[in-house]
Amino acid sequence: MAAERPTGHTAVPAPSAPGASPASLASGLADERVDHRFKALPPDAAGLTVGALAAERRNLFTGGFTTPVLALSAESVAHNLDLLETYAERHGLAFAPHGKTSMSPQLFVDQLKRGAWGITAAVPHQARVYRAYGIGRIFLANELVDAVALRWLAGEMSADPAFRFVCYVDSVRGVELMEAALGAAGATRPVDVVVELGAGEGARTGARTEADCAAVADAVAAAGSLRLVGVAGYEGEVPDADPERVREWLRRLVGLAASFDAAGRFSGAEEIVISAGGSAWFDAVADVFAEIPELSLPVLKLLRSGAYVSHDDGHYKHLTPFNRVPEEGALEPAFRLWAQVVSRPSGEQAFLNAGKRDAAYDLDLPEAQVVRSGRDGSVRPATGVTVTGLSDQHTWVRTEAGTELEVGDWVGMGLSHPCTSFDKWQLIPLVTADGTVTDYIRTFF
Repeated sequence: MAAERPTGHTAVPAPSAPGASPASLASGLADERVDHRFKALPPDAAGLTVGALAAERRNLFTGGFTTPVLALSAESVAHNLDLLETYAERHGLAFAPHGKTSMSPQLFVDQLKRGAWGITAAVPHQARVYRAYGIGRIFLANELVDAVALRWLAGEMSADPAFRFVCYVDSVRGVELMEAALGAAGATRPVDVVVELGAGEGARTGARTEADCAAVADAVAAAGSLRLVGVAGYEGEVPDADPERVREWLRRLVGLAASFDAAGRFSGAEEIVISAGGSAWFDAVADVFAEIPELSLPVLKLLRSGAYVSHDDGHYKHLTPFNRVPEEGALEPAFRLWAQVVSRPSGEQAFLNAGKRDAAYDLDLPEAQVVRSGRDGSVRPATGVTVTGLSDQHTWVRTEAGTELEVGDWVGMGLSHPCTSFDKWQLIPLVTADGTVTDYIRTFF
């Protein structure tokens, strides 16, 4: 019997069942109907549910997908998820991967299944998505001073006593704004906060000195709606970062936690949170956090790396700590953007039908990796093919003399910077090595 194909726009089903698990809520994404909103999906699939389309296990190249199409390697994603789980366990770290990378409840579920403590967010919208899909622990790596968002947070915490939320504070003024908003919202339990230590002069956010941090901690102690539970920061912003400078800053962070503890600043906490760790220096975090002295309470050593889930063929390929510690493993780039040659005006130039709307370009241009013949489907390395620029809807390609490339060929490209790759696609095919699409990853940006 043919699957039912209703006409008209069908929105994503709203998560329901308060208290339901993230896995059960994310499974509801399979009920969303496929239609024109989702780039590259087969036109003849319109009206099918995502689950029904996944069950057909279509081939990415012969199953009716249009170009450009972004694909995630199922094998590489699973490998990367497993590797960071093992790494965190080996080094005694709790893990709250940054969800801003993918904004995908399905991938959050996979991370939680592999032992993640919770999921990190950067802004209130992200936290709302997490809560809609049942995430029970959220670490917000920013100071939260939006009164509307704080009112929402107070309501979430009142409605769900098991919900754990932690966020940065880095200024006395920020603490005052939080206290006022939470008081006005009638917050029924305090919001846990960690003082953010800035990574240095000219770095991003965070209180710049230990004295500044102490002043923020004093303000928290005077605020009835907040509870100080730790310290945190982002070592990726250390100026002129190198292993020595990053480790020096991380030792400052640990020292700040120890001095706060000695002064009794964590008296209301059940554990002390010490958090750092992007995707470029988690080896340094593991090393320095292993040196944390015994404190008066158990310590939650919280790593927050996020880009690892897909890794990349550019920025993080060069920055990954696994380049420094290859004995610990290696991440695999999981993205490949497929675009089609639509113009070959000369022997040195070609144009593909993907552009800035489809590919990350903020750090590096896409990298041509393979060519799939439009005639017979054979695949060969993209030797002599170089991406030189992107327009809104075109990829500019330079070809060396004698390079085989013709209109109709598909070019598979590696991407740099996962965070600006995921956000251009609402539904991403998850593809095995033989081209079979086994699932579709929904994102919420």
